[in-house]
Amino acid sequence: MKIGLFTPLRSPVATPEFLKDFGQKAEEIGIHSVWLGEHVVIFDEYESRYPGSSDGVFRFPDGSGLMDMVSSIGFLAACTSKLRLGTGICILPQNNPVYAAKEYATLDFLSNGRLDFGVGVGWSWEEFEACGAPWPNRGKRCDEYLEVINTLWNDELSSFSGDMYNLAPCRMHPKPVQKGGIPICIGGHSDAALRRTAKYGKGWYGINLSPNESSEMVSRLATFLEAEGRQIDEIEIHVGAVNDQMDASMVEAYAEAGVTQLLIPFLRQGTKHLDANLEIIEPFIEVSQSIS
Repeated sequence: MKIGLFTPLRSPVATPEFLKDFGQKAEEIGIHSVWLGEHVVIFDEYESRYPGSSDGVFRFPDGSGLMDMVSSIGFLAACTSKLRLGTGICILPQNNPVYAAKEYATLDFLSNGRLDFGVGVGWSWEEFEACGAPWPNRGKRCDEYLEVINTLWNDELSSFSGDMYNLAPCRMHPKPVQKGGIPICIGGHSDAALRRTAKYGKGWYGINLSPNESSEMVSRLATFLEAEGRQIDEIEIHVGAVNDQMDASMVEAYAEAGVTQLLIPFLRQGTKHLDANLEIIEPFIEVSQSIS
């Protein structure tokens, strides 16, 4: 069992000074990874329902916003040497797949192979519209974009022809440092997300789940993996704990549920809170090491 942090870095508190201290101190105490979030714009009101809260409402402090993942991961990579860095998640269908392949391959190259590429299809049509990306068929678009990214990461001469995207034969460098490309981790709790994991993923990413809910998701995923001729032990299971139920005594229950990395929400950011908040994480690390 590994312990990571779900850390959707937000302005204005995620200053350069905070990011440097956060990355280095997290690495020092034995945090395995940090996972950032992506929302390029935020709306005062949403028609869309947010799946990460019980009431479907997406809340964010006034005058704040999420930092860009590519820039933030690059900054953290330069400040650290062992800490793994994850996208939790990249809303892939509202991105350009060639740019995504290039940006994250470069990050993997510059971080000496410390990147995990978490992707999902998104939940807000409002954000897709703001990005000029089509909302319909985003699941199929995500699948084709993953195919595009895979060929750019792994093939010397890359090409793809699909219903949603076509890539003429071309070459992209740098390639990722990690053999076989950056580990792709599929986020989402739906059957479609689990099927996508079974087909494309080296990992699965869930949020706001209890140990019992995690166990149910792992069982569902195992069924879809079996249909693809794969086994559950081929997959890394990254689960974000329920924010208001964090307790180190629950680490063993998550491990028994099949979780391989427990992500602790690290939402209260800012330099003045950093040391105290990291101290709260240390018991989780101690328990995880005792059951490894």
